[in-house]
Amino acid sequence: MFAGPDPIWPVVVLAVIQAADGAMCVKPLPFIAECFENVNWPRRLWWLMPVIKFAAAAGLVLGIWVPYLAAVTCAALVLYFVVAIGMHIAARDFGRNLFLNATGMLLICAATGVYSFLA
Repeated sequence: MFAGPDPIWPVVVLAVIQAADGAMCVKPLPFIAECFENVNWPRRLWWLMPVIKFAAAAGLVLGIWVPYLAAVTCAALVLYFVVAIGMHIAARDFGRNLFLNATGMLLICAATGVYSFLA
């Protein structure tokens, strides 16, 4: 029994999204910098975001061949976006960053997990 994703394509799509997000966080684009500032994410920790995003993309891709890795990475992304939503709520940032970006990504990650690993 193989413990990898089935189907694979949602995991690949999520990996591409994470890699693109990581690239946009290397030198944060203005809307990303604004998001970090709105949730009071310390500037000294901004360097962590591309590392986290690229690690997630790598975990998803490697998880196509390494049993359970993509599932664990997908679950970690769900947790990451739950925390992000909590940070937006705590900061009273109820705009696009919460409702479109963080909530949208939570839904994409959860849907990928359900479709590729549970269904």
